[in-house]
Amino acid sequence: MNRTFLRTACRLLASGLCLLAINAALRAQTVRPLINELANPAKGRVEYVNDSLMPLNVVLEPRSFTVSETGEITYRPLDANVHLKLSTTSFRIQPKQTYYVFYEASSPQSPAWFVIYAAFSGFPFRTAQGMNVRLELPHTVYLLPKQSVEKSEVRVGRAELSPADNKVFLEVENTGNNFGRVLHTQLLYSKKKQQEAPGFPIFPHSKRILEVPLEEKVEGENAPVEVTLQFQNFRVEEKLQRRTPSDIPAVVSDLSAPAASAGKNP
Repeated sequence: MNRTFLRTACRLLASGLCLLAINAALRAQTVRPLINELANPAKGRVEYVNDSLMPLNVVLEPRSFTVSETGEITYRPLDANVHLKLSTTSFRIQPKQTYYVFYEASSPQSPAWFVIYAAFSGFPFRTAQGMNVRLELPHTVYLLPKQSVEKSEVRVGRAELSPADNKVFLEVENTGNNFGRVLHTQLLYSKKKQQEAPGFPIFPHSKRILEVPLEEKVEGENAPVEVTLQFQNFRVEEKLQRRTPSDIPAVVSDLSAPAASAGKNP
């Protein structure tokens, strides 16, 4: 075995071990809760957990955001009409410790929403380009009135099964002035089988266009026939229509990934 091969193998092994160490360190950081739905004005608390073996620095940055019809999130500086007071904007968490940040938030109009991003730094690792590793985790806050979206304000504009794509395509519209959240999505089969999918928010006077990959291939009667959208106080049920691929426009996949992920957590 030549020395060049051994050196290459050692470098690859070292790189692999470094990546494993970085991934383990990043997974050890937690923000709880990820989402807080509060009255307006609100007092809230967010918990930052450092379960690693190293002290970390954390800097908080509040941002406003917009969610497109296909679930794409666009961030911007905090809107002027959102008034937010944080107990601190930067701190250090010791190994295996938890740090609490308290806040007060209000807006002259409800509903309103924003996110507090926590940037964790101080990891003893660098990227392949020599840059310091930094982890950003969100805490999303909704300031809501007492009223929530009503069943009569939710309209399912499209509920289609595409056997060729092995997916269900949905278009859900909130025609009202209040915020709503689908707690979970359920596909019902003709043989009383079910498939669960994550929920999603629907903002006032807006649509959400979604695609749900099916767990099993559509064959004969083995296909979903109905979709149920479960809200806090009601559910919306809609029969699925079969469509050919040419009838269905391409959309961004929304329900194929876990609902709570860093960087995308409306």
